[in-house]
Amino acid sequence: MRNLPVIKKQRLEGEFQPNLQRYDETYASFSWRDLAQELTRGHADVVADSSLNIASIAIDQNLSNGRGEHIAVRWLAADGDIRRDFTFAQLAEFSDRFANVLRGLGIGAGDVVCTVLGRIPELYAVCFGALKNRSIFCPLFTAFGPEPLRMRLDLSRAKVLVTSRNLYERKIAPMRPSLSHLAHVILVDVYQEQMLPEGTQSYGLLMARADPNFTIPPTRPEDPALLHFTSGTTGTPKGALHVHQAVMVHYATAKYVLDLHPGDVYWCTADPGWVTGTSYGIIAPLTVGVTLVVDEAEFDAARWYKILQDQKVNVWYTAPTAVRMLMKSGDALPQSYDLSHLRHAVSVGEPLNPEAVLWSQRVLGRPIHDTWWQTETGGIMVANFPAMDIKPGSMGRPVPGVEAAIVSVVNGVLQPLAEPDVEGELALRVGWPSMFRSYLNQEERYKKCFIDGYYLTGDLARRDADGYFWFVGRADDVIKSAGHLIGPFEVESVLLEHPAVAEAAVIGKPDPLLMEVVKAFVALKSGFSPDEATRKEIMALARRRLGPAVAPREIEFVADLPKTKSGKIMRRLLKARELGLPEGDTSTLERPVVATGGSR
Repeated sequence: MRNLPVIKKQRLEGEFQPNLQRYDETYASFSWRDLAQELTRGHADVVADSSLNIASIAIDQNLSNGRGEHIAVRWLAADGDIRRDFTFAQLAEFSDRFANVLRGLGIGAGDVVCTVLGRIPELYAVCFGALKNRSIFCPLFTAFGPEPLRMRLDLSRAKVLVTSRNLYERKIAPMRPSLSHLAHVILVDVYQEQMLPEGTQSYGLLMARADPNFTIPPTRPEDPALLHFTSGTTGTPKGALHVHQAVMVHYATAKYVLDLHPGDVYWCTADPGWVTGTSYGIIAPLTVGVTLVVDEAEFDAARWYKILQDQKVNVWYTAPTAVRMLMKSGDALPQSYDLSHLRHAVSVGEPLNPEAVLWSQRVLGRPIHDTWWQTETGGIMVANFPAMDIKPGSMGRPVPGVEAAIVSVVNGVLQPLAEPDVEGELALRVGWPSMFRSYLNQEERYKKCFIDGYYLTGDLARRDADGYFWFVGRADDVIKSAGHLIGPFEVESVLLEHPAVAEAAVIGKPDPLLMEVVKAFVALKSGFSPDEATRKEIMALARRRLGPAVAPREIEFVADLPKTKSGKIMRRLLKARELGLPEGDTSTLERPVVATGGSR
């Protein structure tokens, strides 16, 4: 890739100096016990010995800190200009009531409470109410069809489902008899008992009758708290189970990576059905005491810029897919809005192409900082921090408290690769608090993720001489051509430099001589024709920039690229279709295009 200019760290004036100002010093001196002292106001023994509950830290502690009347959630309705504000005190009461609802239904510690809800206020009461009750909160994506929902409800053995009447009647009711573990379905938008479908209950009526005060039982740091499903290329979805102690990573990364300060206005665009929408769209920002903007609507470029302007958003967490769609909407549109309050912009979901970082710096006046993590890690692991120079295209450097390494595993033996710029598998030293504790009911699958005290991420990367990590590709995405290992991200990033290219994805196509050759699938921006002249222009750019051994040998124009509902391009699906192979689990396939965030 071309030698892109380093974007120097931001120089901020006034009170909002970055929480992490000296990365090397903080990383060297950091300890999770010190963080626990800060998080629990000096009561680290609580974390070590007996009780640590995510909801207590995120909600109730704000009341004891004197922030009860501060706005916790500002909800923007999809239709019209409706806006509703909820204080920490109100959120504490609502979550107390829902915890009592669960207790009254006989739901207790370790029981799974699922939601199929969009970005609506009830979601937050259900999440924190379940956590207060020591139940396991499991959010599911509203755009899933009946079969993906059935599979996840069955695998989780969910006892409670909270959803809307429309979603229930369309997707859940027909399969309800097969869900033997599902004891209660609660509908958020039916308020009269005579209007309830058979076998359901009203959220509003249950909440009105519930006690507004709930005492959280002692919660051990290792008690299960969150269940997130993530799909592999084959087989059933994997249910990654996280514990209450994960809140330590949520808080640390909210402080150091998102650089949140009490009183900030923060907006995470991720859907609550994905891990980012829970970790950073619900929990992490509230541990710092910020106002969380929640937009019910789906992506619309003008609406998004208007929200950034009207809500005076200080910190914004979004996805590369959304950034590319903003880029596609043109450079002129954001010039119509006042984005001066936006202090920090962050991205997650898949690698952020260098062109997106440079576009953001040029058009929005500030760079977007990429982050890397996975559903299994529970929180951000590698990031570009505000007080750190950005190398466009880089994942950044490890979060304090996280030890990352580039390794090679041969015949079951792990070998760290210490030399800079050597490609290998990204691995994390076991021990960070938000590491998943199991794949639900899949013990052998879980064990295969670990070796010699490291978690193997399945992502290929390299570390440069300055300690920055660079994403190469998923281990099963890497293209092997004539002895070269070619990372799809590098090729795709160059293709995106062409002014006609809106999105690109590359795969390895079998070749009898070279083993594989690179084939690119390209979606064009409006106004450009998918003709031979355009193809030759893009091919020439790729050959000039990458060399003939790495550049695509073949380019196919497509209207859209297949993506997961969390916005990640599904290269393995493109390859399966190209080769006529089984498509595997397509339950997370996006229909239609939706720009949301998710972890990698």
